This record gives sequence, C-alpha cells and structure tokens, in this order.
Amino acid sequence: MNWDQLLSLKRFGDTNKRLRKEQNEARLGFEVDYDRIIFSSEFRSLQDKTQVVPLSKTDFVHTRLTHSLEVSVVGRSLGRKVGQLLLKKHPHLETIHGYKMNDFGAIVAAAALAHDIGNPPFGHSGEKAIGAYFKNGDGATFKSYLTDKEYQDLCDFEGNANGFKILTESRTGRNGGLRLSYATLGAFMKYPKESLPKKPTSHIVDKKYGFFQSEKVMFQEVANELGLISRSKEHISYNRHPLAYLVEAADDICYTIIDFEDGINLGLIEEEYALEYLINLVRETINTNKYNDLKSKEDRVSYLRALAIGNLIEEAADVFMKNEDLILSGKFESALLDVCKYKAQIEDIISISIKNVYQSKNVIDKEIAGYEILNQLLTTFGKLAFNCFNNKLSNYDKLLLNTLPETIKLGDDSLYDNLISICLFISKLSDTNAMLLYKKLKGSIA
Repeated sequence: MNWDQLLSLKRFGDTNKRLRKEQNEARLGFEVDYDRIIFSSEFRSLQDKTQVVPLSKTDFVHTRLTHSLEVSVVGRSLGRKVGQLLLKKHPHLETIHGYKMNDFGAIVAAAALAHDIGNPPFGHSGEKAIGAYFKNGDGATFKSYLTDKEYQDLCDFEGNANGFKILTESRTGRNGGLRLSYATLGAFMKYPKESLPKKPTSHIVDKKYGFFQSEKVMFQEVANELGLISRSKEHISYNRHPLAYLVEAADDICYTIIDFEDGINLGLIEEEYALEYLINLVRETINTNKYNDLKSKEDRVSYLRALAIGNLIEEAADVFMKNEDLILSGKFESALLDVCKYKAQIEDIISISIKNVYQSKNVIDKEIAGYEILNQLLTTFGKLAFNCFNNKLSNYDKLLLNTLPETIKLGDDSLYDNLISICLFISKLSDTNAMLLYKKLKGSIA
C-alpha cells in the first residue's frame, strides 16, 4: 500500500479526481467528513445510547455520544502526531501532493467520530441480542431463505458493518449516504472482510467483519480506490487502511481509561485501589507535588486520566512508526496497544473494569432488560419483514408499516434486504425510544 493512494479525497459519484493541493484550506475535504457525521441524525442518537452503564441518568457517566467525541479528540491528536512523523519520512507527500500534518488528524478524527455510529441500543449487549434472535430465537426460521453469508451477517450482527451501511447507503436524495472521502471510510473500516469465513486467522483484521452483503460492492470500490491489499482469492477480505490502526488505538485508549474513570465515579471501584492502577501508567510523567495538591477525588482522577491518555497517545504513535513498513505490507497482525510497553498495565485496568463495572449488578440487570426489549422488537418487525416478502400482510402488519420511517423500504424481492433494513431501523433507535416502542407494542399508550 502507498500513502499517495491511501489519502484519497474521492467521494461516491465523483467523476474528476480530487487533488490535495487544489483543496480549499479553509474547508478541507477531510474536515467536511467530520461535519457531515456530526450533523447526521444517526450520530445525534448516540446521546441516548449506552456506553458502559445502560440507561444511566448520572451526568458524569459516558454515553456513546460523549465516548465518540472523546475518541475523536484522542484520534485527532494521534493522527497529527503520526502525520508529522510520516511527512518527515515521506516528504514528497507534502512537497508534491500538498498533504499537511493536520490532514492525518482530520481523517482519524472523522473516522473515530463515526466508529460507534452503527451500534444498536444497549451497548454491545444490543449486538448480541440481535444475533441471538437470528441464531437461537424466532429468526432462525429465516435461515433457509438466506445464503450462508447473509445468515451469518445476521447471526453475528456487527456494529462496524452496520456503521459502514449508515455512512454509505444510498437512498432517495442521498446517493452514497453521507458521501465521505474514501480515506475516511478506509480509516473507519476496522475489519475489512465479509462475515464468512469466520476468524480464518489470528490476524487482527479477521477478528470480526466490516460490511454486510448488501454493501459489498461499495466496500470493494472503496478498498480498490485506496489500494488495500487483498487477503483472499475466495472471499472478500483486505488488509487494513493504516490509519484504521490509529482509530482503533484511540478507541482502546478511551474505553480503557475513561470506562475505568466512570467506574471510580460511580463508586464501583475504590478510589485508592483505582488510583494505584492509573499511577502505574504515568510514573514517568506525573508531577507529584501537583498531584498531592489536588483535594477532590474527581480532580485527582481527572489529572491521572489526562496524563495516562497523553502517554498512551505517544506510545501508540511510536509503535505505529516503528512498524509502518509492516503495516503498509499488511503484515502487522495486532492492535497497537497490544504490543506497547504499557500492555501489562492496560490489561490490569481492563480486568478490574470487567469485574467491577461491566459485570456489576446494575449493568447486568439493565442489559437483561435490553435483551427482552430488542427480542420483542425483532420478533414483531421480523414477522413484518417476512410477510412483506411473501405478500401476505395482515391489518396489523399494515399498521406496523406506518410506524417505520420513510427511509426503510420493505418489499417482496429479498427477505435478506428486508431483515437487514429492520435491523438498521432498530439499531438507529436510542435506548429510550427502543423502550417506548417496546411498551407501545405491549399495548401501553401512556
């Protein structure tokens, strides 16, 4: 892979090549990507979607929206840091093509902003609930109507693939979805493969999948434009865009440190115990006198969090540059933080978060409720999708059709398309709206 191609400003439908040196510096194409994402309705719905603690009304606990904004900020810093180093190493990118350090930050920031845009209500348990409906629930009856890959898309419903659909899906008046630059879409594509074969290797790109069968043509167009390396002759699978490693690192940094901070602020992790873990990440940079002057728990945690994020940004950038050649050749097989010098400290923090936060009674109880809510929505609208496919709509089905937004189209051509559309509709619901729709289906009109 080469950076000239990887930094493509092309958008869906372009007939002329977009050159960096011809860009308006006051409104750069990569920065337009950020604007389009942040003003989208799908992004706004993240303000009422679970990050760690479902349905939390506590003002200092993160939602998907605040998490995404923070990941974007970290990603921008990380992208700029790496961009600065890359331009020194490959000066022709600036002297000939006109790329700047901030371009890298803008691409990573936009992709990071969108990284959770496809996640359904109730966090990762929402993904699992959708998959369970098709794998073990009523949705299993649809298997015989689908190809193996179509069925796998549903059984392992993946927020990353759903996010790619949201960003790129054409509909009336909006061809190409948000029409982001292909460089930003490439950085967003964390797992550039289809759902089958499942985990064919231990390479990081094979951990999950990144697009539904309904978007495979668009996915391949982006991959080909960027010059991503194909990994298989039998299946659609590519090596990552290098900047996807930075988006992943920004996400890893934020959920490691900030989910831990949420646990402390919620009282799920004891302060003294927690601060000891954070200090292990910042021993080389902490100002002991300044730290000792801080009187409140929130200020102490905030100070250590800021230092920890700064240290991990520097470390991730260092690992990236040391392995740039391997990354460009597709031979770098792990996440950046998995091979950094803070790996042991990160694993310690995550293990405490899993035990005290992710598996806390409050979180588990609300995830159980999320499972029930999503299963009911899928059962109801899954039947609607099937009846539309069979042209056997009941009066109740016709009422349900009127509850769907105009952007969701159900027909009799493809059951798969109907089911993916229903999953898209449900995935876009906020936690609160999913609960309200559930109650409506149960007969509550209050």
